[in-house]
Amino acid sequence: MSTHASQDAGGGPAENLDYRIAHLQEHLASGELGELGVRVEARGQAVLLTGTVPSAPCRDEILRTVQEELAGVPVHSDLVVTEASCPDHAEELA
Repeated sequence: MSTHASQDAGGGPAENLDYRIAHLQEHLASGELGELGVRVEARGQAVLLTGTVPSAPCRDEILRTVQEELAGVPVHSDLVVTEASCPDHAEELA
């Protein structure tokens, strides 16, 4: 048996990353954030976060959680904040 084959059979880095991503997704969905609008995808040896979150503090908490769960893995974030705020002036209707 070659060294390369034994590494693949035991679960290589990509398989480990997939496991860590699955654990992170479970953590995000079941945690106090209950965030299901965030997608976590492996891109080579890095991770890409995409989706929409309701506020900047929510985004910051998600990024903190991701850094804890995926320590040592490069993470790229494309999270959009859709904070709904009250208008600061009346709408002019013609």
